[in-house]
Amino acid sequence: MYGLSPACVLLLLGVRLAAVGPAGAVEVYTSGALEAVNGTDIRLKCTFSSFVPVGSGLTVTWNFRPESGGSEEFVFYYHEQPYAPARGHFKGRVVWDGNINRNDVSIVIWHLQFDDNGTFTCQVKNPPDVDGLIGEIQLRVVQTVRFSEMYFLALAIGSTCALMVILVIAVVLVQHFRKKRHQAHMVETESKEEEKLNQEKVSISLEDTH
Repeated sequence: MYGLSPACVLLLLGVRLAAVGPAGAVEVYTSGALEAVNGTDIRLKCTFSSFVPVGSGLTVTWNFRPESGGSEEFVFYYHEQPYAPARGHFKGRVVWDGNINRNDVSIVIWHLQFDDNGTFTCQVKNPPDVDGLIGEIQLRVVQTVRFSEMYFLALAIGSTCALMVILVIAVVLVQHFRKKRHQAHMVETESKEEEKLNQEKVSISLEDTH
């Protein structure tokens, strides 16, 4: 029995790799950074693309790194079906909101807390595509939402409405005072005319007497 030459070994290895098929890298897409109010719910969107069709071996792993430091914590896992955490910081507060047929592996976090400040990571593996960058979402939980263009717009609209109300009230008041002044002028004119008539009557009476 003869040994194989190095050239034959390389040839057989190439044939073996070609039979297995090419392996690519899964590309993961996330929103990057989010801000939400304490006590509300938020959807952490994560989608992916793969060089091969989605198979039964696809897995999704969500983890969390606290902003305050400390060890990474498990958030959610998917393999043919969703698996929520049975214990830990996110127990009872995270649900699956994805659709594998649409390459969507998003989740929803309920009742946000200030302890949720940090980085959420989304890792997708679709064998043989098992490499690729892990998606990250920087979450900032705040007491109230910061002013945005919508708030400034609402403020501008409110100020405009208030100014219009003030103008309408001013116009009504001006018209009211003008009407009262006109009525007073009419009364004064009528009084003067009546007084003049009385004086003329008196003069006529005096002339008749003479």
